[in-house]
Amino acid sequence: MSRISGVLRRAFGIVREHVGTDALGNQYYIVPEQKTWTGRHIRAKRMVEAANPTEYEYIEGSIPMEWDAWIRGRRKEPPSAKELLKNELYRKDIKLRAKEMDEKDLTLQAKEHEEGLVAAPATTVAKGHASAASFGKQEISEDPTSTANTFQPGSWLPKK
Repeated sequence: MSRISGVLRRAFGIVREHVGTDALGNQYYIVPEQKTWTGRHIRAKRMVEAANPTEYEYIEGSIPMEWDAWIRGRRKEPPSAKELLKNELYRKDIKLRAKEMDEKDLTLQAKEHEEGLVAAPATTVAKGHASAASFGKQEISEDPTSTANTFQPGSWLPKK
């Protein structure tokens, strides 16, 4: 059988074998090692046919980690459906635990703040946006302002 498939590959070009499909619809193929009609040796290749082939719509994570490792040759065998499901459940569990730890940490920080053990977290308030017409302009204020070289003691008195 391999002899017939080899003759067909040489006659009609490269033949790829479907290896698997992921949950996102991406299809994975392997082009087996072969010889061309001229006798040149071509090594095996792994490839993915994206479910969303347009480049500008690609987002990170469109290819699962297990399949990415197989494509890049970091693993010999393609991932099984059981392995993919197990790893997806593991990732969901880790995200859930991380969320719980964040909530626990925020509760602990609030408790410590109430007890006076730590200062309240500093919040920075941005005045305006860079696209606003008033951004960067000095606002007239009743608060004392001066520079180090021109400050004169007693030059400003608070309102009564």
